[in-house]
Amino acid sequence: MQLKSLRMFDAVCDCGSFGAAAQRLHTVQSNVTAHIKKLEDEVGVQLLERAAPVFPTPAGRVLRRYAQQMLQAHDAALAALQGRQAAPGALRIGSMETTAALRLPPLLAQLMQRHPGMQLELRTGPTASQLSELLAGQVDCAFVSGMPPQPQLSGWPVFREELVLVSAQPLAAFPTPLALCSTPFLAFRQGCSYRQRIELLLANQGITAVHIMELGTLDAILGCVAAGMGYALLPQAVVVSQQHRFGVHWCPLPAPLQPNIARVDTCFVTGAQTGWSPALRAFAQLLGVVPAEAEDGAEALEAAVFLT
Repeated sequence: MQLKSLRMFDAVCDCGSFGAAAQRLHTVQSNVTAHIKKLEDEVGVQLLERAAPVFPTPAGRVLRRYAQQMLQAHDAALAALQGRQAAPGALRIGSMETTAALRLPPLLAQLMQRHPGMQLELRTGPTASQLSELLAGQVDCAFVSGMPPQPQLSGWPVFREELVLVSAQPLAAFPTPLALCSTPFLAFRQGCSYRQRIELLLANQGITAVHIMELGTLDAILGCVAAGMGYALLPQAVVVSQQHRFGVHWCPLPAPLQPNIARVDTCFVTGAQTGWSPALRAFAQLLGVVPAEAEDGAEALEAAVFLT
């Protein structure tokens, strides 16, 4: 059964005549008659009583209930994909844990205020796993460190972080290579870009034997640093926001290391824009990364929110 035939059938039932249904649907009466005949042949029963007015048979009333449900589902699906529904559906977001802890809560709150019916799912993990999940279609977008290397993905820098050395005790100066070599670093598992920066930092200091302890969460890393188990390399904004909980201290990296190691851009990464859902487009508009012609200027965030 074609949806077009079902729509014509429903129109005939509603209008009471083939001619009136044809006028409503902007077609000719013979086209409506042909579709109804084809529909009756497909289901093997008479669907309409050809009277004045035309009305559905008992079998026709049964089919009409299903037809209306099918047509409503079809129209709702189109509305969802074309962004015409009130609530733009569901959004699956992947993120590094540090970004999820600090940057995303106010953004997600603002997104929910604009679209109360939206369903959100947030997954956290290192950059490598987020990109893998995005390529596998397990998330709709991701916040990762740096631009994606995969050509089929698109990325936009949205936050700039400065990595600092985190310690249990105040540091009067940046530790010597000997102190760095003899103290473990606490980090997320393999695939974390911040962990890669630790390796770059130590290599820059001439240290080849890297001692890194893997921990699963941000709280675990900060808690273990506070307990004196080692150093960590984390965004300054994250450390400052959590300092009242853990009592840790931090110091900046040496100036020569600032451009290539300390400064990190967090990027919003998606697949091709042609495949964006309305929910994803709404989030991209909130972030201010969609093209100007597709952006609702009245709802765009102030540029100062990002890259700070």
